[in-house]
Amino acid sequence: MALTRVCSVDELPMNQAQRVVLEGVPIAVVKDSAGDVHAIGDTCTHGEISLSEGFVEGDTLECWAHGSAFSLKSGKPMNLPAYEPVPVYEIQIQDGDIFIDPTVTKEITA
Repeated sequence: MALTRVCSVDELPMNQAQRVVLEGVPIAVVKDSAGDVHAIGDTCTHGEISLSEGFVEGDTLECWAHGSAFSLKSGKPMNLPAYEPVPVYEIQIQDGDIFIDPTVTKEITA
């Protein structure tokens, strides 16, 4: 497992996404309004747009271009025009730092 430090939890602004590229994989790292940290694929499945430039609302990240919102927990689109999910990455928080392995995605059911 190749965990890579992304940033500290304190450096991550609340209700905003931050784009990181790990091993060539674009990932949007988000701290939601509850303070929970999420990591999802940064590319909208509808239009190849960077999701990290979008809007965090509740537990979703909305694509700024066409309005599809993706669940930060499951990666599933919550509305059209997107209908394919984005990957959700496992994160680890150690001593206040966020680590992600871009080769490990969460297994999401239903």
